[in-house]
Amino acid sequence: MTDALKRLSDEGVAIWLDDLSRKRITSGNLAELIDEQHVVGVTTNPSIFQKAISEGHGYDRQLEDLAARGVTVEEALRMITTADVRDAADILRPVFDATQGQDGRVSIEVDPRLAHNTKATVAEAKQLAWLVDRPNTLIKIPATKAGLPAITETIGLGISVNVTLIFSLERYRAVMDAYLAGLEKAKERGLDLSKIHSVASFFVSRVDTEIDKRLDGLGTPEAKAMRGKAALANARLAYQAYEEVFDSERWAALDRAQANRQRPLWASTGVKDPAYKDTLYVDDLVAPGTVNTMPEATLEATAHHGEITGNTIAGTYEQARADLDTLEKLGVSYDDVVQVLEDEGVEKFESSWNDLLASTEAELKRLAPAEA
Repeated sequence: MTDALKRLSDEGVAIWLDDLSRKRITSGNLAELIDEQHVVGVTTNPSIFQKAISEGHGYDRQLEDLAARGVTVEEALRMITTADVRDAADILRPVFDATQGQDGRVSIEVDPRLAHNTKATVAEAKQLAWLVDRPNTLIKIPATKAGLPAITETIGLGISVNVTLIFSLERYRAVMDAYLAGLEKAKERGLDLSKIHSVASFFVSRVDTEIDKRLDGLGTPEAKAMRGKAALANARLAYQAYEEVFDSERWAALDRAQANRQRPLWASTGVKDPAYKDTLYVDDLVAPGTVNTMPEATLEATAHHGEITGNTIAGTYEQARADLDTLEKLGVSYDDVVQVLEDEGVEKFESSWNDLLASTEAELKRLAPAEA
């Protein structure tokens, strides 16, 4: 075991866990990861909750109570997931207080079926913030075209947001613009900007998975040489965009009003291809002011053999741009790749949500009281 996680934290990277379950909360495991593994936040998504609720019997007692009340499956699901997020937020509250609200946060996602409905997304964000009722919550809103104005409105209401499913540089710039517009709205409404936080979840490994598949289809030596380069190039150029936006005059005005930067968050950092080192998307994406949310396997791998050698983004922008240009010349369309990934991302979360609804409904029926 190395102290790579401490070095990563010392470099200005906030380590968040991309997982949550009731067992992790009640067993003390989450508290242990905070105390021993430098974990300072938690992210969730429909797939994570689907896995948590379908495994074991940790939710039986609450499900039995919900069944006795005869609640709808949607209400039951929200009661279950917000309970976990609330409890995790309480465990992370000391971190939240120690970092003045920057970390110690737990994310919960709006219903992914609303990804293309702006008004419904805002309404759901407000409802989730009210249900969890913890200052260290982040409401996850997808970076779809309909999600962008929802981000602005939600931030403008003073609700902190984790923007998810970002794949393209163009969309990432639109996300940052939506955040700044939301802060400007909040300022007009007289809200305290220092209390509003946000992260922008830029997905990493899925970019390599999709582009490597296309490179393998080409089968040329030139294509083979480009495998495993796209995701890092994309993320590094995202950090360049972040530096530009948060060094602008527009940001300076908000900064004077004590607003917080929207930190880039590296998501989907579990390595999918066994040919790559399992800490690739941690070791090679180190820069101050970022978040890396890791599945537990990646967290353990980093703790065991991560190679944290300082800032691995500074000075890489020219090569990153050259790598993306090379992919275009090989016939791999960046615009098509990122659109496919966004569509698939929304579809996967919708599918997980529907699976979660189905399994929750089955449990409610199983535990429903017998009719008199």
